[in-house]
Amino acid sequence: MSLLNDALRAAEKRQQKPEAPAAYTGQGYTVPTGKNRLVPVLLMLVVVLAAVSGYALMGGNQGVPETAEAPESLPPVSVQSADNATESPVHQEQEDRDAEVAAEKPAAEPVNVREPEPITAKVAEEAPESAPGNAPAPAPEPKSDPAPAPEKQVAQKKRSEPEKAAVSQAQPVEPETEPAQVKEARETPESIDRRVSRELASLLRQGRSRDAAERLRSLLAEQPAPVSRATLARALLVEGQPEIALAWLPASEVMTVPELRLLRARALLATGELDGAVTVLRSQIPPLQGHIEYRVTLATLLQQAGESGEAAEQWTALLTTDDSRAAWWVGLGISLESQGKAASAQRAYAQAAALPGLSPSLADYVRERLKQLQAG
Repeated sequence: MSLLNDALRAAEKRQQKPEAPAAYTGQGYTVPTGKNRLVPVLLMLVVVLAAVSGYALMGGNQGVPETAEAPESLPPVSVQSADNATESPVHQEQEDRDAEVAAEKPAAEPVNVREPEPITAKVAEEAPESAPGNAPAPAPEPKSDPAPAPEKQVAQKKRSEPEKAAVSQAQPVEPETEPAQVKEARETPESIDRRVSRELASLLRQGRSRDAAERLRSLLAEQPAPVSRATLARALLVEGQPEIALAWLPASEVMTVPELRLLRARALLATGELDGAVTVLRSQIPPLQGHIEYRVTLATLLQQAGESGEAAEQWTALLTTDDSRAAWWVGLGISLESQGKAASAQRAYAQAAALPGLSPSLADYVRERLKQLQAG
């Protein structure tokens, strides 16, 4: 309250003093005379406000401990009246006190405030590392991973191989059962004969006739071998050795086999025994099916032996199976002409001339016989 009283007394003294030019304070404003009554009231309000603010400032500075960080010092508050150009002595006194208090109190050290670093994309990357240990890491988003490198594929394959090996070792290994012994099929005499015939043909192509004969002789000692016998006899006939062929074709062993009879008849014919050959062939005449060569040889030898009637029968039988053979028509014409059947022979020759397949010599013979028969 002493401050308030001092302010009032100072205001009364200023009212009693004659007006004098006030010191220049930087403001060119003068108090109008018509408002002198309001000046004391305004000054009183200003003084009261200044006193209250000064007291509050002093009380606040005394209550704050020295260890607390003081806020930045603010400039002294100066309240100026819009109607008065001079400063109040009470206000000036209060400012002086504030300045003394500020001088006595050491200035607080400035607080260095670190500016926050700019947030970049790296914060998102380091977020999992700064997360607490017990917090689960966020699940990564599903991405379409590129194909693994060849090195990774090899590594994965190597890892999978031991796993497979471990699994295979874990499984019980069953004892391998011995494969059932397959009994080899025993060769029959017929299969042995065919196999040896192929061996003989190979030896004969190499010119080893003696080795082939020895091989056949050893086989015949164990079993009959008509196929192997025929292979060797045919090769001897081709080589022009009918006598050796006959040695391998005895009548006691070949009469039951049509092929061997045919070979024996050819060997006899080659040695000049036409009747013996016809006798061998006529002894057992096989059916046409599968024995065409046998019947053609028989018809030819019968015609040569002068037995034209039987020869014509054989040619006729052959033509019933296939009438497109020109040579068979020629044989029939010869047999008919030998019997004096000129008309039938002429028709047979004409049929032969109309078919292809005649050799040049046989074709000339047919044309000549046709001319003579037509000339009559």
